[in-house]
Amino acid sequence: MRLLALDTSTEACSAALMLSDGEVSMRSVITERGHAELILPMIDELLREAGLQLADLDGLAFGRGPGAFTGLRVAAGVVQGLALGADLPVAPVSSLAAVADQVTAQAPSAGILVCNDARMGEIYWATYRREAMGSAPTEMSPERVSPPDRVLPADDVRHAAGNGFGRHPQLRERLLAAGLRFHDGLYPRADAIARLGAKVLAAGLGVSAEFALPTYVRDDVARPSGGPVTGMS
Repeated sequence: MRLLALDTSTEACSAALMLSDGEVSMRSVITERGHAELILPMIDELLREAGLQLADLDGLAFGRGPGAFTGLRVAAGVVQGLALGADLPVAPVSSLAAVADQVTAQAPSAGILVCNDARMGEIYWATYRREAMGSAPTEMSPERVSPPDRVLPADDVRHAAGNGFGRHPQLRERLLAAGLRFHDGLYPRADAIARLGAKVLAAGLGVSAEFALPTYVRDDVARPSGGPVTGMS
């Protein structure tokens, strides 16, 4: 499957291209701003190096959140524009699951807590497990947003990752005391979005451009009711 993926839900702005043989190339930069200006050149570079056009792809995938509202709108807008222009299906992928996917390769069958910073003194979090080798992480608890002191993973969760721990050291200390193993430096990344998105598309669960919408979690009424976020093409 040939698949283009992107994630701009955190300060890690990235794009990735998966080829038919499963090889993935990625461009990524850590920055607090400028995602809208960075993501399209990344996409253009990946396609140019592979000698491909959008029409040569089987689909698109993007990190649909939760994450920074502006970043989510950037990713959704870009994907909607590309999908409309090339008539491609889209796989919306949880940005938290994209972090869990990077951990499950090191910790198969173990429970994983993912915590990303939600600003305003809160954390986006969920827990996951990989049921079988090569499968996508299975959500054990739903995505939610809460203050750090309300992050309460189940007893069988033994691993933790995400950018929320660096910004909430007391949460990290509490979970370390509970015996969790930390996987530092992991952000939602487009290569993980590509792997998970390929499974979504292979299962026939891709959506059309107008349904490629962000998932905010914190304020679900902010979700667009329908139609593209932007008229990009």
